[in-house]
Amino acid sequence: MTGPVVVTDIERADAATAAALGVHGVATVHEAIGRTGLVGPGIRPIQDGVRVAGTAVTVLCWPGDNLMIHAAVEQCREGDLLVVTTTSPSVDGAFGELFATALQTRGVRGLITTTGVRDVVDLRAMGFAVWSGAVHAQGTVKATPGSVNVPIVVGGVTVSPGDVIVADDDGVLCVPHSTAEEALAASDARVAKEEADRQAYRSGELSLDRKGLRSLLTDLGVTYVTQRDYLSRPGDEPR
Repeated sequence: MTGPVVVTDIERADAATAAALGVHGVATVHEAIGRTGLVGPGIRPIQDGVRVAGTAVTVLCWPGDNLMIHAAVEQCREGDLLVVTTTSPSVDGAFGELFATALQTRGVRGLITTTGVRDVVDLRAMGFAVWSGAVHAQGTVKATPGSVNVPIVVGGVTVSPGDVIVADDDGVLCVPHSTAEEALAASDARVAKEEADRQAYRSGELSLDRKGLRSLLTDLGVTYVTQRDYLSRPGDEPR
């Protein structure tokens, strides 16, 4: 199908799986799934210390136009995250407190957008989490059709409706809904491994030894010398 469309019956990743991935957070899941799915660093949180995860409802808007966000609200349900981009770059303030009020009432956990947002004082006060391309009070119109629940590209990553989105202070990550359970198993395993590392470091073990990195340094030609020997090497000026 071509042209503007609102897809109404998307398949979503399992809600419990999405929530569990959210507990692990962006960095852990990103590493566990092979360092894929990480949205570019231009999408940043407007708040601190918040971690959310949910299933994506995607929106493709025209620059400077938020008509399709209005259409998308109806398609959202408990546990979703709204993910918005535009057909060409735009940081106009397409989203504010009134949208957040409507979405929060429907159980939506937050917004990921390449656009600008405004009313940030109110958004923070009401606890509605946002990751955006900018904070910008510039208003928008409601005039041009777009699409809801189609694949979109956000920060260089393709996000399909129903994918798991994990977002925290480290950024935003997309996990395809078809591999969400596999991603959770890999993340669980990574957390267990990191806890073993943590306990070892607390007991005084060095990461150089635990991870077998000494031999790598040797293979790469790194040598250990005393400071006196280093400063007296031929050709070196005393520091």
